[in-house]
Amino acid sequence: MAPEQSARQFPIILALGTTQTLAWASSYYLPAILADPIGHDLGVSSNWIFAAFSASLVISALLGPRVGRQIDLFGGRPVLSASNVTLAAGLALLGATYSIPVLIVAWLLLGVGMGFGLYDAAFAALGRIYGDNARRSITGITLLAGFASTVGWPLTAWGLETIGWRNTCFAWAAAHILIGLPINLLMLPAVKGAKAAAATAIKPHIPIDRTMVLLAFAFAAAWSVTGAMAAHLPRILQAAGATTLQAVTAGALIGPAQVLARIVEASFLSRYHPLVSTRLACLTHPIGAVILALAGGGAAGVFAIFHGAGNGILTIARGTLPLAIFGPQNYGYRLGIIGAPARMAQAIAPLAFGLLIDTMGSRILIVSSALSLSALLALLVLRKHSAAAA
Repeated sequence: MAPEQSARQFPIILALGTTQTLAWASSYYLPAILADPIGHDLGVSSNWIFAAFSASLVISALLGPRVGRQIDLFGGRPVLSASNVTLAAGLALLGATYSIPVLIVAWLLLGVGMGFGLYDAAFAALGRIYGDNARRSITGITLLAGFASTVGWPLTAWGLETIGWRNTCFAWAAAHILIGLPINLLMLPAVKGAKAAAATAIKPHIPIDRTMVLLAFAFAAAWSVTGAMAAHLPRILQAAGATTLQAVTAGALIGPAQVLARIVEASFLSRYHPLVSTRLACLTHPIGAVILALAGGGAAGVFAIFHGAGNGILTIARGTLPLAIFGPQNYGYRLGIIGAPARMAQAIAPLAFGLLIDTMGSRILIVSSALSLSALLALLVLRKHSAAAA
């Protein structure tokens, strides 16, 4: 890509990277810190909070294809701006809840906001703006938003200790209105003639062929691991023998590991088809799990680095691999279809792994490693020549 093209992309990369960091930190990464205090305050098990969180991910999965189609037609600005308002409403309601029914409604609102505003929507917005040249910008926003857990977990934990979990939710809600909404409204370009084009547009027919099925399965398997680790990483590491300090420190390494891996992807691996880096990314979590099993809790940081590196590249691949295989036409809609099973898997993973950890302890990493290797197998079946011909 020419330097002037990269320069034109930089403001939008910076804007979406900022709003994605805010969106992930204040929604997806929230339960890992707040599930226990919310459950304690409401007098219920934290599994109730993870169940509500899982329901929110189901909502976001169901919305995926429709959201992608709307972005294909109208661009990302209206959809991503709506996500800030919806996430703010859900966070405000969560902070005000004193009962399970209100808690569930709050998380359903957050699910709608996540469907409108997380990576799939941002990737679709970039595909709508840049077409085949969107790979660099997709990598760029994930470089910035790779720090979402590194920023979000400590900020949420600090808020919990200083102002309580309710006011922490209110603070995140205010950030969406005061920071996220203005950025999305002002920085994302409007699509000229979108309403007229949408009035005559026909819903595309996208066949669910072998390549679509393999991609959907691979991302579902890989992102179930991502969902489980995001919710339970400190608990799993402590079960493996790590101290609380070691577990928290390891969690803080995931963000930098993600970003470092994305820098490698953007530089060295960018010369290869995204299928190559995606396959490599499916190996890192199992390698980290083996090291942790052999070395014990003292290797918690090493495991976190391996897991974070793979997750960092897989996040990019979720946007770049379908774009490389199928091209930019109906990209958002196709991304929503491929991503729906992955979001469903993410919805099930926190609750399922939470229950399994009670009986399996750190051996739960056998399950997560098997899922990662099954994703690798699907990508190995998807050969380069078939991907290029798709």
